[in-house]
Amino acid sequence: MVTRMIKALILVRVGSGEKLNMMKTVKEEISKVKGVKEIYGVFGRYDFVVMLKAENTEQLGNLVTDCIRGIEGVVFTETLVIGF
Repeated sequence: MVTRMIKALILVRVGSGEKLNMMKTVKEEISKVKGVKEIYGVFGRYDFVVMLKAENTEQLGNLVTDCIRGIEGVVFTETLVIGF
């Protein structure tokens, strides 16, 4: 049986802080999360777009809620599961 990986784009908003390196630090921490394949800093409502791959929806949920949202400075995420 072939297992298909779940792909998702995670939109990440970072809060403002007193640290000048907050964006750099958050990007470095996100890049350490298992399943993160790419991360882009963007302009607009969100600060980062993250391409993430997971084995299933449960793992995807855990990676987003426990790992990415748990990073200091991350205040909001929105997950877009790639369907086709």
